[in-house]
Amino acid sequence: MNQTIAVADVGGTNARFALAEIDGGRVVSLGEPVTLATADHSSFQMAWQDFGRRIGKPLPTALALSFAGPVGGDVLKLTNNPWVIRPALMDERLGVTDYKIVNDFGAIGHAVAQLGDDCFTHLCGPEGPLPSIGLTSIVGPGTGLGVAQLLRVADEASYHVIETEGGHIDFAPLDSLEDQILDHLRRSFRRVSIERVACGSGLANLYNAIASIEGKAVLYREDKALWTAGLEGQDPIAVAAVDRFFLTLGAVAGDLALAHGANALVIAGGLGYRLRDRFATSGFADRFIAKGRFERRMEAIPVKLIVHPQPGLYGAAAAFAKDHP
Repeated sequence: MNQTIAVADVGGTNARFALAEIDGGRVVSLGEPVTLATADHSSFQMAWQDFGRRIGKPLPTALALSFAGPVGGDVLKLTNNPWVIRPALMDERLGVTDYKIVNDFGAIGHAVAQLGDDCFTHLCGPEGPLPSIGLTSIVGPGTGLGVAQLLRVADEASYHVIETEGGHIDFAPLDSLEDQILDHLRRSFRRVSIERVACGSGLANLYNAIASIEGKAVLYREDKALWTAGLEGQDPIAVAAVDRFFLTLGAVAGDLALAHGANALVIAGGLGYRLRDRFATSGFADRFIAKGRFERRMEAIPVKLIVHPQPGLYGAAAAFAKDHP
């Protein structure tokens, strides 16, 4: 019998809410999302109440929450958001008696496990659906660089999501230009992780480094304007930075798949979705497979891009459903 639950995906800038139907350990449907700016609400409780007013009906007593931060402990805090969530007070403050809280990228792992093949598009490697058994690496360029593992065992209904901090491994240059980029970035960062390059804000680091190497003036200060200039060919330095972004993302995605022993890889994250039409001509695939003696193995790994518009909400619902078979 279907159960209606509330679903929330809370980040530093926005909180998204929806209603979902679950049954038999899986998501049956996900309703139209309501997006609220966190700056417009003093707390999660106030945003929750606003969501209820907007949909015009009583909210369920069950909640699945995707949270952009550590989810252990008595108090949940976001890095770029003053909201504080205390799970022990869910009933008192929200009227929620049954809940599941997962890290935001853990939610993506659950989404990958339960979404249908039509929610993925092919990037490189063998065509066909994701393997039903084995380990899938998930890499998500967005505000940062999220990394998770999805381990499927026995059948598609049995799986485990493993959250990691793989986005914070070291940036490894692969040519002379990247050697110079790393040298430039070391002037600003004590340690240069891959997240300093292969994420939304990482483009500015690449752009500033390449401009310095070329002796050119920095023309763009805002990330949005810089991405537009690079993608639309308005500035050669911005174009070079976008090229390096894709090359670096391909390299680290291949490194992670190799390190995980993966038989598939999924690109997720809001930035990956927005750039979905650029992967084919970007050099991503060449860098993904360029692993020396392991090139044949890398060529056999299917690489997909998740194209579901709300994987965080869907994944939170999927995590709740998995605990309620």
